[in-house]
Amino acid sequence: MTTVLLLLLASTITGLAAGLFFRVWSLLLVTPATAILVATVLQTSGFGFWTGIPIVVGCLIAGQVAYLAATRFVHRGELSMQDDVDGDPGKHGHRHVDEENE
Repeated sequence: MTTVLLLLLASTITGLAAGLFFRVWSLLLVTPATAILVATVLQTSGFGFWTGIPIVVGCLIAGQVAYLAATRFVHRGELSMQDDVDGDPGKHGHRHVDEENE
């Protein structure tokens, strides 16, 4: 049980670190590395194949959710769906930009 909790914690920390310091492309490296590491640790700890699958999936989900939370925290003021929907700048947009070009 301790092994499972430590693996979940490690994958969550890895997801947070990837979300705080790297772009989404880093998940292409982090996710398979996490899956391989978790599977290896579970195999050496004596977990069976069918017991290990939900644990690996849980660790991957924990890492992805932590990545999304960290990315949302870093870009909390910059993400605006309103800009994409109606074309008008949101509350963080620049107003009267067209007047500067005159």
